[in-house]
Amino acid sequence: MRRPRTNPPRRVWHARRARPAAALLALTALTACGGQPPAADAPAPVTRFTENGVTVDLSVSAWQASKGTLTAVFTPEDGFHLYSTELPATGIEGVGRPTAMNVTGALTAEGEPKAASKVRDINLPGVDAPVPVYPDGPVTVTLPVRAGADGDATVLFGYASCSTREGCTIPVTDHPVRLRVTGDGPRLAAP
Repeated sequence: MRRPRTNPPRRVWHARRARPAAALLALTALTACGGQPPAADAPAPVTRFTENGVTVDLSVSAWQASKGTLTAVFTPEDGFHLYSTELPATGIEGVGRPTAMNVTGALTAEGEPKAASKVRDINLPGVDAPVPVYPDGPVTVTLPVRAGADGDATVLFGYASCSTREGCTIPVTDHPVRLRVTGDGPRLAAP
């Protein structure tokens, strides 16, 4: 049973941080920790990490002829929402941070990240413009990518989660996941 939170501002200053080594889990670690194996047609998980109240599962699908799709499922704690991928980098009047997935190194993006969830606007006290967010719960973001050659690549994640009752967590900016790209597609790089 979860203890109720009583002090939202304190949450911001004491946000949980995952240890960097824990951020690099292979598929076997996912299933060994109670995760369900992927369905036959689902993308195979590459890694999972949790930072500041959000768990991110990264997978690769439809890899063919040096192209494929990175899929990230961002799962905030119950009752928390994430901000739109379209939100400016510094938010709206300083409020919020976009849900982001970018690549560097041996992978290049072949488009913009796209979220499967619909955006809704919320009005916040002290903010003149509406702020675009996703409904509370998981958000799936896809990014089409191409490999220029075999080599190392990094996927950089950014996000912030907030709750109308409990406040916000500290935003995450450029959380790295390192991959090794070969003709068979991206795989988790050795730590």
